[in-house]
Amino acid sequence: MTTAFLVVSLVAVALNGFSGVAALVHFKPILPGMAAAGVPESWLTFPIGTLKMAGALGLLAGVVVWPPVGAAAAAGLVLFFVCALYTHVRVHDYSAQFGLANGFLAVNAAALGLALAV
Repeated sequence: MTTAFLVVSLVAVALNGFSGVAALVHFKPILPGMAAAGVPESWLTFPIGTLKMAGALGLLAGVVVWPPVGAAAAAGLVLFFVCALYTHVRVHDYSAQFGLANGFLAVNAAALGLALAV
């Protein structure tokens, strides 16, 4: 297990975990961006928050138990954030949350690449 894999995976766990909890509790600062992207508030619990938390737990399992689990979780999160970016682009919403989605995509893609290399 390389140091880069460990660090990037743990950063991805923390970021996705925080983002998942924020969605699950309907954190007020994220609501305007979701509304601008046309995402109903009812979707914050399921599927958005649930999928982010499942991805974070899968990444953690990849570090602790078996790296292929982390690779699968990272692949799912990459797909999730590609869809999130598409959702923002579709409605021409280039708010701060669009920038965050790009950052999350980059971190999860890095985690996927490193998990595949381990």
